[in-house]
Amino acid sequence: MLRVLPWVLALALTVYAAVDCIQTDESRVRNLPKLIWVLLILLFWVVGAIAWFIAGRPQQGRPRRGPTHRPPPPRGPDDDPDFLRNL
Repeated sequence: MLRVLPWVLALALTVYAAVDCIQTDESRVRNLPKLIWVLLILLFWVVGAIAWFIAGRPQQGRPRRGPTHRPPPPRGPDDDPDFLRNL
């Protein structure tokens, strides 16, 4: 049983990294194109998976670069100059 455990752990790490890479948005992948990361993970098992987690996976908590397409937050009637002008 102990001889099989490292192989199972390596396979689980590789499958987790591959699924994580496939589900990650293309624009958030770092350093290499997404297809190259998937190939690295699948061809170089443990090394590719560890490289994905260190150098390819998007960092959590960092704001994305580029424009955000969020609408402005809602304003109350007291903050709206047009509403106050019509009173």
